[in-house]
Amino acid sequence: ASSIGGKKHSISTDYVLKVLGLDICSDTFVGNDMLRGVSGGQRKRVTTGEMIVGPRKTLFMDEISTGLDSSTTFQIVKCMRNFVHLMEATVLMGLLQPAPETYELFDDVLLLSEGYMVYQGPRGKVLEFFESLGFKLPPRKGVADFLQEVTSKKDQAQYWADPSKPYVFIPVSEMAIAFKNSRFGKSLESTLSAPYVKSQSHPSALSRTKYAASRWELLNSCFAREKLLMTRQSFLYIFRTFQVAFVAFVTSTIFLRTKLHPVDEINGNLYLSCLFFGVVHMMFNGFSELSLLIFRLPVFYKQRDNLFHPAWIWSVVSWSIRVPYSAIEAVVWSCVLYYTVGFAPSAGRFFRFTFAQFVLHQMAVSLFRMLASLARDLVVANTFGSASLLLVFLLGGFVIPKDQIKPWWVWASWLSPLQYAQRAVSINEFTATRWKKISAIGNNTIGYNVLHQHGLPSAKYWYWLGVGVLIGYAVIFNIIVTLALAYLNPLSKGKAIVPEETEENSVRKDVESEKLTSDSSSAQGSSKKGMILPFEPLAMTFHNVNYFVDMPV
Repeated sequence: ASSIGGKKHSISTDYVLKVLGLDICSDTFVGNDMLRGVSGGQRKRVTTGEMIVGPRKTLFMDEISTGLDSSTTFQIVKCMRNFVHLMEATVLMGLLQPAPETYELFDDVLLLSEGYMVYQGPRGKVLEFFESLGFKLPPRKGVADFLQEVTSKKDQAQYWADPSKPYVFIPVSEMAIAFKNSRFGKSLESTLSAPYVKSQSHPSALSRTKYAASRWELLNSCFAREKLLMTRQSFLYIFRTFQVAFVAFVTSTIFLRTKLHPVDEINGNLYLSCLFFGVVHMMFNGFSELSLLIFRLPVFYKQRDNLFHPAWIWSVVSWSIRVPYSAIEAVVWSCVLYYTVGFAPSAGRFFRFTFAQFVLHQMAVSLFRMLASLARDLVVANTFGSASLLLVFLLGGFVIPKDQIKPWWVWASWLSPLQYAQRAVSINEFTATRWKKISAIGNNTIGYNVLHQHGLPSAKYWYWLGVGVLIGYAVIFNIIVTLALAYLNPLSKGKAIVPEETEENSVRKDVESEKLTSDSSSAQGSSKKGMILPFEPLAMTFHNVNYFVDMPV
């Protein structure tokens, strides 16, 4: 949709789709490594179209013709030319060996070589400048190829205009000095040296805000987009909801209330095991957010760098829209499991159990979102996510009671969010009236013995303390997510560094190349008898060539 009109269909959008040849795949996903989408050339054109359709008046485009044929490149450049002339915009475009008809579409030419600006001015005057230096464009030679080769030491000699004068190589640095002293360079210098007159400029000429819309509009836009994405991924969320219901049903049949009775510590340990499994299940449900965020990071980084919206708005919206889903999972899990297993039959304890599951799921979602935003790679994020789950489970207070953890790992036990979740749901259950029967083991209640066997406290305030810590963890994790999205950049692949080509290096390479050629020639001559005479390659052209094909009888 056009970002100007905000409509699904507009004239500018349809025109750009038609020119770029994207109208045949306008309703197709772009795709990624896991989702099949448009082709590579179409993806390149999608990026170009995304930059064109919008309120931008200045565009910087580099090698947009990569992966495109010459006719498509011509159409795109022609579209950009019409865009510049009609909208009074500015486009700086770099193309790799454009065709002559594509080159003719440009208004001005900027020629850069070896870090110097050799020419900047009207396209029709570029040959006049090089003719003043002694170079001439030969017939049947493209201007773009001429400009690319005239600065090269290897190809410059063939463009020397006056054969009566000896050819002398003109380096790029001298060309740049000649351009500064020419009328084109002096005109450019005078234009740039003119002072800025603020009174003659329009008040809207310069942007005074970082983003194009207000914070409230950006919040609404991001929320609408997140809602649309959740609608597109509705199958995933519906499947996960049914998965929670199915796992809760299976768990309730394993820990069936007709087989469990709150009469001794053995049954109490079974209840505690069921509570721990529920906590672990909620932690695992948040693991899927890791891959979901990783797949969305490339688009986010692109929009962040183009100042679509600040990182904190995207982080807050993407977190808040997960809150209803966490509530749905907690309600489904509690409704299917709680009374079927036979936990404390109290409405208040049921709602506290549901609230603890909800807060735990929010903490798990925030934890894996944080790991994804810090790792920024699916393999690295999965590795750290699995390792964090292992540490959280081991130090959660059920697999190894807190009293049996080694002293040098006690600090990690206090940092484990699973321990606080386990304490909250355990206190909610084992402080009920039915667990206050005096145990046959000692003079304590059954609930007290079950809790202390696993190193869990028995004070009721631990429920609200555990829930508060989980909420604090969720807030801290989302703050880290916001900071990571705001200041970290995407992981990019390493690129080869091309050393700067100087005149001395070029001469050295030519000498080494001639030496290698002579060595190879002498080696071949020594291995074979006879000698190799020097020769000059000739180009032969045939005119009026006639040929005949015998037809079968």
